[in-house]
Amino acid sequence: MPGRVSGPTTNTMDPTHSIRTPLAIAVAAGLLAGCVSTQTDAEFVPLFDGKTLSGWRLVGKTGEGYGVKDGVIYCARGGGGNLLSDKEYADFILRLEFKLDSGSNNGVGIRAPLQGQPTFLGMEIQILDDNAPQYAELRPAQYCGSIYDVVPARRGALKKAGEWNEEEIRCVGRHVKVRLNGQVIVDANLNDVIDPRILANHPGLLRQTGHVGFLGHNDYVEFRNIRIKELPRFPRNNLAPEGFELLFDGVNQTGWKGLVETPPKRAKLSATELAATQEKADQLARQNWQISDGALVYQGKGFDNLCTSKDYGDFELQVDWKINEGGDSGIYLRGSPQVQIWDPLSSKANPNHEGSGGLFNNQKNPNHPLKVADYFPGEWNHFDVLMIGDKVTVYLNNELVVHNVTMENYWERNKPIYPTGQIELQAHKEPVWFRNIYIRKLPR
Repeated sequence: MPGRVSGPTTNTMDPTHSIRTPLAIAVAAGLLAGCVSTQTDAEFVPLFDGKTLSGWRLVGKTGEGYGVKDGVIYCARGGGGNLLSDKEYADFILRLEFKLDSGSNNGVGIRAPLQGQPTFLGMEIQILDDNAPQYAELRPAQYCGSIYDVVPARRGALKKAGEWNEEEIRCVGRHVKVRLNGQVIVDANLNDVIDPRILANHPGLLRQTGHVGFLGHNDYVEFRNIRIKELPRFPRNNLAPEGFELLFDGVNQTGWKGLVETPPKRAKLSATELAATQEKADQLARQNWQISDGALVYQGKGFDNLCTSKDYGDFELQVDWKINEGGDSGIYLRGSPQVQIWDPLSSKANPNHEGSGGLFNNQKNPNHPLKVADYFPGEWNHFDVLMIGDKVTVYLNNELVVHNVTMENYWERNKPIYPTGQIELQAHKEPVWFRNIYIRKLPR
């Protein structure tokens, strides 16, 4: 497990809507009294011992929070908070039973962080008494079983208040399937979610791992037979995930070119001038950007960025990167600097010891990351960058460090960011490594 650099944490999240909060389904052993084990549950691990909340942590407790009685976990009437598992899960199948009172409202948090609102910073599978009159006019994705305010569930599988419901949540990569009382009510590919408003309000759709739990909302709800099966991942370097395009194959520089001037200067070159200048830049790129162990490595002493041959508009970009102690680099979006990469421990290059991921060249809009999420120099880090219009969201090592921030045009301060442009790996006079570079183009 890579070591993470510690640093100050700032949370500037201000979600526009919250109807529930997370409550963890986690850790422990033993099935509840009256639970009949089946062959299909053989590889599942119980998350509740039927007697205590061992293995859970309650965040943001209100009222009496949660308790245990008669072999069930209950969310107290007039209380709640986020009951989250101690352990994090990436891909899994979660099974549980829940029973609602009339009008009850709760939720199952998945891939949720401990801090902030899991509904938005992770995902919430809604638990709601759909038949209660006060919920007659909700939006479709607010009803029971929905990925809350993201993907609506098919209705009709929920039992009446006072009866036990069986739920299964399967989460594999970007695929989420919810089965309620034997019926599939959600079968979603999160890559199909392209609405800019939803993506802005729910950055947690990009999270790769997190806690599971229950999101209390001051209503009485009971849970039992909570168990989980972790599904293994077998990552391979330079193999694009489903829905993404491979930008670097780990073998050659196909699809990449050298840097020619700044965007304004490049636009003034004639076709003949551009071709000649590009040829020289490509020669320099082949000289200074080497390929080693499936990674692009900068070996030069200048500022000759490596650029994609294609231009991109709205997209999600994933990339792994590594620097040496005191290292400094970045990633240009649409040809503009930059998502910052540097060593938080370096007093010379980074005297304020900020983390990577911030929009370094912003002047009017935030240019600092929300927290330090870097691993130590010499270890691989992972960026997940979402760019829609002029807004940028950045995850670093599964931590949200930039959320929906306007990226400014460094080259022409009086203009907005260019609508399209190349992606550039920044050269900064010292070694930097990049691999696992994938892009998912988003329609406009």
